Amino acid sequence: MDHMAARPRDIATMPRGGYGASCLDRWLQTDRTEYLDRPDGAGADDKKRQVVRSLELLGTLLGDHDRFARLALAEVAEVPDPRIVELGAGHGALSRRLLAEHPTAEVTVTDVQRASVAAMAAGELGRHPRATVRALDATAIDADDCGYDLAVFALSFHHLAPPEAARVLAEGTRVADRLLLIEPPRPPSLLQLLRVATLLPWAPLVPYLHDALISSLRLYSPAALRDLAAHADAGIELTVRDVGRGMHTVLATRRG
Repeated sequence: MDHMAARPRDIATMPRGGYGASCLDRWLQTDRTEYLDRPDGAGADDKKRQVVRSLELLGTLLGDHDRFARLALAEVAEVPDPRIVELGAGHGALSRRLLAEHPTAEVTVTDVQRASVAAMAAGELGRHPRATVRALDATAIDADDCGYDLAVFALSFHHLAPPEAARVLAEGTRVADRLLLIEPPRPPSLLQLLRVATLLPWAPLVPYLHDALISSLRLYSPAALRDLAAHADAGIELTVRDVGRGMHTVLATRRG
């Protein structure tokens, strides 16, 4: 018997490309934090705000907020009055579109960053009769089992290290019938090298490009996502779909 193969895998050291990732793919990853990940008051507040504004503006110009809302609502099309929780909402644009697109949906808008929650609560979402804005950690969701029809986590899953990412899969499929992740796919290694060469000179100067470069190196491959799901709960099933324009969706459900 191969005793090395029999040892349990350590999820904390899993490469972003999965356990079977190549040496080059393993090299093309990082544990560096984005400005978005840094705690409030850590000296990066202004740069963090710049990144949030850039993400909201680009999402509007590219139509991503509308497209992501349609992808999410398609998962609850058969539910008359869907209960949706957005994890890691950031600027809240996706939740605003969900409420605008569906006349009876109730949306709980959450983020782990208190400053983001305060900004969303002070705006349109805080006044909306079908929205609830609250601070919430996606790795330990303070909600009842099956309390939502859908949990959606857009453009944020890659911020998490493997142990925390696995907990999101476990928690998201506990509190909601379906968990929808919307993420760019992990690029092939040669494309990743080209991206690094292109962005690296500008990353120290432009906060958005700094975070975009780190994000690219932290994206999970489909193989890694399945490894995370297996670690989180053997009953979790994943469906990965290419939805075009450099995005894929990952639908997580729990058997039974």
